[in-house]
Amino acid sequence: MANSKSAKKRLKQSIKNHDRNQSITSRMRTYLRRADEALTAGKADEAKDAVLKAVSEVDRACTKGVLHRNSAARKKSTLERRYAALGSSEQA
Repeated sequence: MANSKSAKKRLKQSIKNHDRNQSITSRMRTYLRRADEALTAGKADEAKDAVLKAVSEVDRACTKGVLHRNSAARKKSTLERRYAALGSSEQA
């Protein structure tokens, strides 16, 4: 347990930041899961909306400092690649 006043303050800040980060991460993962389900089902119009929302949530997590920008770029790239593959498979 923290002994000094500054250590007690840092502990309180750490707990507050952990809760905020956990909330943002959970929200992001939910949108990523929804996009994944829509892409797996092959529903192009649902997938488009889900991917756009998921990319927005990934950007938000990156902006808040919860996610590293390279991780965010990788997640977005993967989603967009899968969505593009879905569109090309429907046209073929």
